[in-house]
Amino acid sequence: MAKNVLLIGATGFVGSALLNELLNRGHKVTAVVRDPEKLADMADVEAVKCDVTDVNGIAKLAEGKDAVISAYNPGWANPRQYEETLENYPLIVKAAKQAGVERLLIVGGAGTLFVKPGVRLVDTGTLPEAWLPGVKSLGEFYLNTLMNEHDIDWIFLSPAANLGNMQKGERTGKYRVGKDDMLVDAEGNSFISVEDYAVAMIDELETSRHHKERFTVAY
Repeated sequence: MAKNVLLIGATGFVGSALLNELLNRGHKVTAVVRDPEKLADMADVEAVKCDVTDVNGIAKLAEGKDAVISAYNPGWANPRQYEETLENYPLIVKAAKQAGVERLLIVGGAGTLFVKPGVRLVDTGTLPEAWLPGVKSLGEFYLNTLMNEHDIDWIFLSPAANLGNMQKGERTGKYRVGKDDMLVDAEGNSFISVEDYAVAMIDELETSRHHKERFTVAY
């Protein structure tokens, strides 16, 4: 059954993959973007310019929707990426709750996944320095805010350590599901294409298997 979805960040790397997957499955999408012109040629999408700091604006757009999916990212080149992630993500949660939406599906990060007992990926020293502001802030939002959120049915979907940036991406429709531990393949690689990450997210939208928790997907 088709869902009516508000998608935040629909023109980003992950957001555009989510948008394609939603449309290919026949869901109705209202896209919150910085530049609606980028989606002008997509007839099936209602593209709206609204800043995530506008809680009332986002809440109004979310009213009556089956779910809010957030692929919000202040931008990897944004010098305030860390601060804006921590400032703005709670506003998205607030807006979704204000709208009375039942489900909030969030594009999570891999940084808080455990690579071994007691050691999270973000603490291994293996991540590029340029990634840390985004990885750390999203991780802190999940651990300190989302995990204490009980008034909306949220999920935080952590991708594999490498999300579509190691090899050519493709949509296979196949993936494995884990909880808090990083998934690796037989060669020790943790990877999923952005297309299959989107498959997993929209599968969750349609099936509602997870509630108020994080889970992860990889090959």
